[in-house]
Amino acid sequence: MKAVSTLLGIDSIAMDMKDMKMTVIGAADPIDVVGKLRKCWPTDIVSIGPKEEPKKEDGKKEEPKKDDAEKKKEAEKMIKELVDAYKAYNPCMTTHYYVHSAEENPNACVIL
Repeated sequence: MKAVSTLLGIDSIAMDMKDMKMTVIGAADPIDVVGKLRKCWPTDIVSIGPKEEPKKEDGKKEEPKKDDAEKKKEAEKMIKELVDAYKAYNPCMTTHYYVHSAEENPNACVIL
């Protein structure tokens, strides 16, 4: 348990000693968990699944469907935001410098 508890994204860890199984709940990558455990013990993944969510009530209101015109306006707005973000990008300009060589400058000192 100590080896796995250091990983980020783990909500809870439970051990079943009869079946020799460890249950890890959280958003951690299962491959990382197994990799940590395999350094010390033989390890297998039994099952991986999404978090169980409570069932929703059917009496809730459904959202009204949006018109095509509204969808187009939202798409145009998203494209405009991307274009504005692209225009705001100002890369660093390259600096130019002149290299003085010893052959061109008779006053230069060269030590060999």
